[in-house]
Amino acid sequence: MASLIVFPAIDLKGGQIVRLAEGDMARATVYGDDPAHQASVFADAGADHLHVVDLDGAFAGQSVNGDAVAGILNAFPGRVQLGGGIRNRANVDRWLDLGVARVVIGTAALEDPDFVREAARACPGRIVVAVDAWDGMVATRGWADVSDVSVVDLARRFEDAGVAAVLFTDVGRDGMLKGCNVEATTALAAAVSIPVIASGGVADIGDIHALKGKAGIEGVITGRALYDGRLDLAEAIAVARA
Repeated sequence: MASLIVFPAIDLKGGQIVRLAEGDMARATVYGDDPAHQASVFADAGADHLHVVDLDGAFAGQSVNGDAVAGILNAFPGRVQLGGGIRNRANVDRWLDLGVARVVIGTAALEDPDFVREAARACPGRIVVAVDAWDGMVATRGWADVSDVSVVDLARRFEDAGVAAVLFTDVGRDGMLKGCNVEATTALAAAVSIPVIASGGVADIGDIHALKGKAGIEGVITGRALYDGRLDLAEAIAVARA
């Protein structure tokens, strides 16, 4: 049985660590103002992967919390995966050059797929496509817009592109502690040949058990459950690796 990667999440808004409810910027809970320190805390708990999102950047279409990301990169010894407002090749190259292990591209995957394909060919294993869903349809621009493209259709467009993974988020569950949408995540993993990362709604250790060992699922992202003390990161990593 393949081990599952646990990605603790640091979402950035105005330089602070926040978690949104259902992707709504107006419903942000602040969990700290020192992202670099939080990255160190996660590393001390055993994390060797970290998921970072520039929420302001996702809406602005360009990096907004660059200084906070740089601090995280300096503080975290493992692999950092970064998303939020990365919509052109210059952004991709800049972050990879600064030490980001993988960049996550969401809106541009729908609006400019040729750019994503080109980046994936040029940077093999370092491009992740974010497929965010409201009721199975792709949401973009910080989840503010919902398209008429299904999650599976979008993911399949990148089957032969060489992307490292598909990051699937059930937006309706994100930050709500309702439990990960295991059924939809496993269905997506079965529909494509690209590894899938689960995100949105992780509530407790039960979600780690539920996702572990599922074919095609590479990892799981968790945020609010960690910050609220519902999930112990060291325990989650131990279960995922066992």
